[in-house]
Amino acid sequence: MNAHAQQAAGGPEVVVVGGGISGLAAAHRLVTAGARVTLLEGGDRLGGKLRAGEIAGAPVDLGAESLLARRPEAVALAERVGLADRVQAPATTTASVWSRGALVPMPKGHVMGVPADGNALAGLLSAAGVERIGRDAALPPTEVGEDVAIGSYVAERMGHEVVDRLVEPLLGGVYAGDAYRISMRAAVPALFAAARRHPTLHEAVRAVQRAGAATPTDAAGAGTGLAGGGLGGAAFAGIEGGVGTLPLAVADAVRAAGGTIRTGTPVTELRRTGGSDGGASTGRWQVVTPERTYTADAVVLATPAGPAAALLAAHAPAAAAELGAVEYASMALVTLAFRRADVQDGPALPGSGFLVPPVDGHTIKASTFSSRKWRWVDEAAPDLLVLRTSVGRHGEEEQVHREDADLVDVSLKDLAAATGLAARPVATTVTRWIGGLPQYPVGHLARVERIRAAVAGLPGLALAGAVYEGVGIPACVASAERAADEIIATSKTTDPGAGH
Repeated sequence: MNAHAQQAAGGPEVVVVGGGISGLAAAHRLVTAGARVTLLEGGDRLGGKLRAGEIAGAPVDLGAESLLARRPEAVALAERVGLADRVQAPATTTASVWSRGALVPMPKGHVMGVPADGNALAGLLSAAGVERIGRDAALPPTEVGEDVAIGSYVAERMGHEVVDRLVEPLLGGVYAGDAYRISMRAAVPALFAAARRHPTLHEAVRAVQRAGAATPTDAAGAGTGLAGGGLGGAAFAGIEGGVGTLPLAVADAVRAAGGTIRTGTPVTELRRTGGSDGGASTGRWQVVTPERTYTADAVVLATPAGPAAALLAAHAPAAAAELGAVEYASMALVTLAFRRADVQDGPALPGSGFLVPPVDGHTIKASTFSSRKWRWVDEAAPDLLVLRTSVGRHGEEEQVHREDADLVDVSLKDLAAATGLAARPVATTVTRWIGGLPQYPVGHLARVERIRAAVAGLPGLALAGAVYEGVGIPACVASAERAADEIIATSKTTDPGAGH
């Protein structure tokens, strides 16, 4: 039975609130399982922090630009919506760290910056910093408890320099946060689990590496799945035309399967009707928008924490309070296009880009050499060299709100200092993601557990998005599929005709 026939046969009516990749992935999972789906997005576009664009005629991503390919969910979704032949491995994965005025090749053999062998960081750290890493073996075990800040824990075991020069810039590229606040349990769960079992951090890192769970990193990952065909085991993947084309393809697939998608439709209230006993079998949801009210058997909330808190306040005040306490970081992406003729005698611009330790006091936190990293950018605009920088960490809102021209100028200044690039761009684009990245401080996953427990008593309601169990695209897709599966399972157990 195809999706249209299943819907005609009376699948559950589901409203998905939020049109980012999480909401779209949930809608796709639901509609292909036979649900009657309406997705409501308050803004005028779909995709959330995934956005394809162009600069000087070259296609580019103006948001997240790569998929973690060692997790299967995002690549699998791309394949299901017809993008299998456009998923690509990066042309290069070599990267650098701009530290103490020099571009130093990214060390190998680490787990999110935490080394198994301090000597591997000899070119990046001072001799004293490398020596301090080695003291881990002689220290008594550190109790990590239920959670610990990764920066604080690594600094205690191996010294501050490895945190400031490698762990911090790597985590900053993913969370735009502070390594000394970020939860190790949430951000590097394999290392957290190993640290609870092994007496030294060196042993914990080696255990993670032996298990094949080392966290892949990418210096160009300023912003953030199973390697599919053509990926050759690469840790990351892109999509020809931009990762920003993924949500659009998912939306097309949802519509093709019979789902409805409405943009410019903010949800202002959720109401629970019927079912005086609170039972799922009779109660329904009303989803209120300025134009009309939608009635549904189930709702998937796939919004950031703030809007979710507002919608849940009347139904699950404890969950709303927890969501309201989640902090977010903002960031800006500065995309720059240069004529190749203007830079052909200039710097080599090695690899895919570089990360910037905040301890050095620079404004940009990373740069991606897009034309070097992605074949599709290079092939679409062979006369251009496209680069991008990212600006903004948690607590640095003032940087993100600088004038576009200021952000371009500071990016060019830092690029010149890091690489020697002296050319002027022929085109520039500044894209701001205000409140774009939820922060995962110590205790974040415990907070998520409390949120989920608080909404567990609300029949036909599920949560999805970057605020819960991961900010990367595969984690968001996994969250969406979990929410959809909860709705599907509930509809089967509460349908009096199920099995007949």
